[in-house]
Amino acid sequence: MSAAPKKTLRIVNLIWLGPAIAWLVIFAFFAIVGGENGFLTSSGTAGWLNIAAELGIIAIPVGLLMMSGEFDLSTGSMVGAASIIVAVGKSYYGISSEAAIALALVLAILVGTFNATLVERTKLPSFIVTLASNMVLMGTALGLSRLLAGTSTISMKDDGWAKDAFATKFGDFNISIGWWIFAAVLAAWVLRRTPFGNWVLATGGNLDGARRAGVPVGRVKLVLFIWTAVSSAFVGVMTTFEFNQGNATTGQGYVFQGAIAAVIGGVLITGGFGSVLGIVFGTMIYGVVSLGLFYTGWSTDWLSTFVGALLVIAVITNNVVRQKALTQGANRK
Repeated sequence: MSAAPKKTLRIVNLIWLGPAIAWLVIFAFFAIVGGENGFLTSSGTAGWLNIAAELGIIAIPVGLLMMSGEFDLSTGSMVGAASIIVAVGKSYYGISSEAAIALALVLAILVGTFNATLVERTKLPSFIVTLASNMVLMGTALGLSRLLAGTSTISMKDDGWAKDAFATKFGDFNISIGWWIFAAVLAAWVLRRTPFGNWVLATGGNLDGARRAGVPVGRVKLVLFIWTAVSSAFVGVMTTFEFNQGNATTGQGYVFQGAIAAVIGGVLITGGFGSVLGIVFGTMIYGVVSLGLFYTGWSTDWLSTFVGALLVIAVITNNVVRQKALTQGANRK
């Protein structure tokens, strides 16, 4: 093998290196500025890890979907809808935790299937399709909760296995961190070790070429849309058992946060490029910035400024890295 292919392969395999360095720099900054205020304590570490974990469970499949060239903006409402289904099912109809969770996941599968089918059949941009889905889900969840309880929040009590599985704490560290690690390992294995992972990158890199090569593009997008919806519903279930309540609007922050974390983590907006480890670092960056500002004593109003600047830098960096890889790839031919 010539030197050029090896260099190209190294660049592609080290997409995560940029986000990793960025995380180290940002972490060091907040450690210096906010260390004396508790940023480096166990509680402070748990705080940003808990934020990163819940976001990461959603951002990982969102990032995979973006690698295939599509977006999903219905994630926020899927979190809220799943939360309301579980709370209503247990509080108003007395169904078991198993049945309530199953209903939430079935809804997620239906929503993911709807999004994928509409995008594939109509060729409409997934941005528009999923934005519409987000609005429909949010309105339905909000309307249902107000109809039954007169409020967007419905209380729920559970002390069974589901509470242990979704809301256990180890000191200040939430069990969601474990679920996040599991989601990352699974996604990394799928992307790097299975034909499906190759199909994802091929679909996002060159859609027509992927179709001509026999890649089942429609099936790839269907699986990814369902994966994203189910992961969002899973976060909704977790927050419901964690806070003992369902909230129809609880997940709206995830509408763009998942995509932002993925882009900061090295995923190319146009598709065909990215890594799961990079997304993990992207969510860690988001978590550190979100909580780090609190420990500095600065106003959290600056959060959007930090995130916006990181997003611009990430997009520019991703494009430079991709162009370098493509240039080296072309030179070796």
